[in-house]
Amino acid sequence: MEDIKLKLGKGGLILAAMGIISIILSIFNYNIRLLAWVDAWGNTMGWVIRILLILGGGALFLFFGREEDDEA
Repeated sequence: MEDIKLKLGKGGLILAAMGIISIILSIFNYNIRLLAWVDAWGNTMGWVIRILLILGGGALFLFFGREEDDEA
C-alpha cells in the first residue's frame, strides 16, 4: 500500500511540474507535446486546465508524496 501512495505522490509532482512548465512555455507560444490538446478549447480553458494540473498534482503530492514516519 505504501508503494502505491509514493507512486501517486510522484505522479502528482510530475503533473504539477508539467502544468508549471506548460505555463512558462505558453508565454513564448510553445507547449509540451503531451499537453498540446490543452489549447484546443480556447485560450481561457487552456489556462484553466493548466491551473487544475498544478493544483491537482500538488494535492496528490501533498497527500501521498511523502513517506510517513513510524512512531514506535
